[in-house]
Amino acid sequence: MITSLTATAAAPSATAPGADGPRAELTRLLFGEDARQVHEPWRRLGADPRFHRSYEGTVAEQTLASYERLRVLNGTLDATALARDPRRLAALHEWLAPLDGALTVLAGIHYNLFLGSLLDHDPHEKRPLEEFTTMERIGTFLCTELGHGNDAAQLETTATYEPDSGTFTLHTPTAAAQKFMPNTSLAGGPKSALVAARLLVGGVDHGIFLFLVPLTTATGTLPGISVRPLPVRPGSPVDHCLTSFDQVLLPREALLTGEHGRLADDGAFTSALGSRRKRFLTSIGRVTTGKLCMSASALGAARMAVVTAIRYSGHRHISGARAGSRTPIWAHRSHHGPLIDALVTVYAMTALHRMALDRWAGHDRADAAAAAAAERLVAVAKGWVTWQARDVLSECRERCGAQGLLPVNGISTAVADLEGTITAEGDNIALWAKAGAELLFADTGAVAPAEPASAGRLVDPDHLQALLHAVEHQLFARARVRLRAARAGESLRRWNAAAPDALAGVTAHAERLAAQALLAWADRCAHPATREVLHQVHRLFALRRVQAHSGLLLAGDRISREHVVALPDLVEQTIADLAEHVQELTDAFELPEELLATRPITRADYQDAFDSPTAHWHHGG
Repeated sequence: MITSLTATAAAPSATAPGADGPRAELTRLLFGEDARQVHEPWRRLGADPRFHRSYEGTVAEQTLASYERLRVLNGTLDATALARDPRRLAALHEWLAPLDGALTVLAGIHYNLFLGSLLDHDPHEKRPLEEFTTMERIGTFLCTELGHGNDAAQLETTATYEPDSGTFTLHTPTAAAQKFMPNTSLAGGPKSALVAARLLVGGVDHGIFLFLVPLTTATGTLPGISVRPLPVRPGSPVDHCLTSFDQVLLPREALLTGEHGRLADDGAFTSALGSRRKRFLTSIGRVTTGKLCMSASALGAARMAVVTAIRYSGHRHISGARAGSRTPIWAHRSHHGPLIDALVTVYAMTALHRMALDRWAGHDRADAAAAAAAERLVAVAKGWVTWQARDVLSECRERCGAQGLLPVNGISTAVADLEGTITAEGDNIALWAKAGAELLFADTGAVAPAEPASAGRLVDPDHLQALLHAVEHQLFARARVRLRAARAGESLRRWNAAAPDALAGVTAHAERLAAQALLAWADRCAHPATREVLHQVHRLFALRRVQAHSGLLLAGDRISREHVVALPDLVEQTIADLAEHVQELTDAFELPEELLATRPITRADYQDAFDSPTAHWHHGG
């Protein structure tokens, strides 16, 4: 069904799943032809009350409940197969995030960082996986230290090999070397960790490797291991702790090995990589898949928030223009305009995430250049998707007023959870600084200045793409000029001069690729109506970016004064056009009604959730 937004029209409400036409085609584009295998098992979790988070109870009780859900989840899947499949891992995060932010964190650590890393390294007969796949023991991942986050290559924790005994001694030498924020408490049951530590043999530092370390039993920590809880942070409660090691002995098989490094019994070290930094990055290679999982979490949370806010705007009525009349707040352009922008952004986020996921899952590991480009795209997508999710969630929370502040309606908790997502698996700014430095000298398809086209061409998707490309090109060109103008020989000073434009260039790069991915979806449409809707989604997304950079484009002779004057009217017309299709655009997300029903403001009778059956108004008082 298509909802017409007139002055008195209500916002979209649910329609039956599986409807034919544009909505069904949008669903296929959003989730892929293999959605039944990749997404559907996790989508169904939203219909299962066991996975619906309760906001009642203490922090400790809520944390324990998330661990219990993790064990229930584990009973529904093949843990090894999941850990080997980046598409299913990302999809799991996408659907878990709206259910329970803490469960999403715990699942990501156990299945991707912990179990995935074990599978990526050499197997060992003394290191069986069964106790982790059955969750006899829960896995966690200890890399970041209190004093070393984005500079993790400088980690201080050491693992010293003793050839005579064939053992390692794991040690935390300083307060700054304490492992920071892993979930290492007794909550949830016995745990083991993969610990990133500097491998020392005969006084020689071979770089940072992962070591499998049992941490706790059902009743306490193992000898030499200290676990202290960190203060409670905003968002879904997870048992974040500081963890340290005092001369902890580990067996020979604790070291995870591979082509990046192997150790003989006598202490002889061999590696296919001469750089200690490359050995470290290979050891923690699962962090790249983790970035895809983090952006998927943000995507799932944003998708749920925008549907919640749009539904609420149809249920919430205010005084109309005529005395005694009532009208839904959706009818106001000041209300539905920002939500349509948010909905379009979620579509663009999804398109970019799918592009990055496809590139990473399908890249040739033997092709170093292709692997590096795929990894950079994953980092760019992680930064852009999570930052956009923050804006979407903030807008949706505000559009829901005070109701948006209540955790039971899901948005405020997601806002707090997202701050952790922005930092996890690499802080966004650090990731983008690296990507910006690489793109600064990469060939991104430079575009030469051209005469401005007529204002009418601003609705031409190819022309809009050319303008987005021009923005990216001009920002990086300006960054190069500033880099060269800075004092030679002082690398930090030169980078600081170029960084603002380079980081803005990364944003433009992400936005161009997101828009490109939206157009690729439109090209795949068999249904003309779906194609037109996606062109409208692309148009609003691109026009907003052109509008934001109109000064840069005008100065570069890419647009004219006529374009600048026309832009606001084109934006408003596109919002009006998209308002006719909000129903199918939101229904295409296929959010389970059982999950939506747990959020009172998604229902027309939301006020009943706060009613009291014993109140006097029920008894004629």
